[in-house]
Amino acid sequence: MAELPQYTVSMSVYSGEKAEFLRASLESMFSQTHPCRRLILVCDGELGKALEGVVAEFEKRCPQQLCVLKMDKNSGVGACANAALKAADTEYIVKMDSDDIALPQRCERQLRLMAEHPELDMCGAYIEEFDSETGEPIAVKSTPESNDEIRVYARRRNPFNNQTLVYKKSAAEKAGGYSEVRRCEDYDFVVKMLASGAVGANIPEVLVRYRVTRANLSRRRNWRNTRSFISVRWRIFRSGYSRLSDFIIPCAAQLALFVLPQSLTGKIYKKFLRK
Repeated sequence: MAELPQYTVSMSVYSGEKAEFLRASLESMFSQTHPCRRLILVCDGELGKALEGVVAEFEKRCPQQLCVLKMDKNSGVGACANAALKAADTEYIVKMDSDDIALPQRCERQLRLMAEHPELDMCGAYIEEFDSETGEPIAVKSTPESNDEIRVYARRRNPFNNQTLVYKKSAAEKAGGYSEVRRCEDYDFVVKMLASGAVGANIPEVLVRYRVTRANLSRRRNWRNTRSFISVRWRIFRSGYSRLSDFIIPCAAQLALFVLPQSLTGKIYKKFLRK
């Protein structure tokens, strides 16, 4: 079996996050069966007392692994991801959100696949959405497995669950890193990687649990998110990666989610958009 490579975890947190969510996310990453070399936590502006307390707690618990970077002001996820990319001293970077929970074998499974298939530049997996209040599972969000399927899927939607993404630093730098847009930066990044020749795969099993709150549901249908969604897809179309139909169809669907009542959008998302 191929030797498991070292890796760096890239995570960012901002003042709108809950302290208990950050604690659970960090706990899951520091409990991996294949431990990280470093976890780079980028603080996106001032966090507040509760979140700062969690950060200080883990600085004491994991002083050799936790590296805290502080942004002068709130700059967005893309800027934070670029800061972590620049600071990482390993080839493999594991992306993680500050409110989700990684299964213990997540990093081992993904790094094993990438070690055994060195042609891979990106790797993702399925997520299980769960109710943040009850802990009950809601649904599994699957993603295309092969590189060919991923490249086709990416014309309209992100072919990776962002909180499961693992990528090579060299491939990310070749693609130009993250665009510092405020929304949909993960989809934009993946398409830039694919357009630059990166090879991807998804493991067809749940490796991360994704927290669903009322705020998640509201964010999916607000105008700021809708506008960013359309903007990123326009960039992708203008780059030549997708066709005009690939721009129009998902944008029309996003606009429908924006104008329809929330009682209907939840049902539509559950039935059609999780797959």
